[in-house]
Amino acid sequence: MKRYLPGVLAMAAIVVASNILVQYLFGQWLTWGAFTYPFAFLVTDLTNRLQGPRAARGVVVAGFVVGIICSLIGSQIIGEFGPLVSFRVALGSGAAFLAAQLTDVSVFNALRRDRWWKAPLVSTLIGASLDTAIFFTTAFSLQLAWLEPGNDVSWANEMLPLLSFGPMVPLWISLACADWCVKIALAVIALAPFRAFTWRNSPSVA
Repeated sequence: MKRYLPGVLAMAAIVVASNILVQYLFGQWLTWGAFTYPFAFLVTDLTNRLQGPRAARGVVVAGFVVGIICSLIGSQIIGEFGPLVSFRVALGSGAAFLAAQLTDVSVFNALRRDRWWKAPLVSTLIGASLDTAIFFTTAFSLQLAWLEPGNDVSWANEMLPLLSFGPMVPLWISLACADWCVKIALAVIALAPFRAFTWRNSPSVA
């Protein structure tokens, strides 16, 4: 259990930091949390490569628990427009994290014997796409308004050009696309630290 501690602590730090930084805008479409959360996939993939899928799933569960705690705390803090974390945001965040990270673990494990970059890149691309789709749809789609009738998400469904220059879509679609683009970019960037860590450490699981 002790050898899993670095991964658990790293995942917890990323989840906590992301829950704090998501409160601060970066430009028109993003928050600062968009730049920290994707590194959760790096932690999961490093754990998977060095210690195997079972350890990686344990790290994911630890991150999920920390995320729930953060959501509970956020739901009790009242901001200008109500609780900092609504039920739909909490539900979307938890569901997206768990589904995306566990999918990442499975895809990585299936590809672990291929070229060194393939497992982390493909698993993160799939996991990140799933994460974005689940979170933004659950948190902001009008079709799921029944999840929390008292939560007004009309602002997120205002029809605007996609990322300011595309077809007219609900605002949350632009937010999701921007978030997804950051995740994909960081998935590529994260290959460098992934290679560095795995190069210097002999994996216990091939």
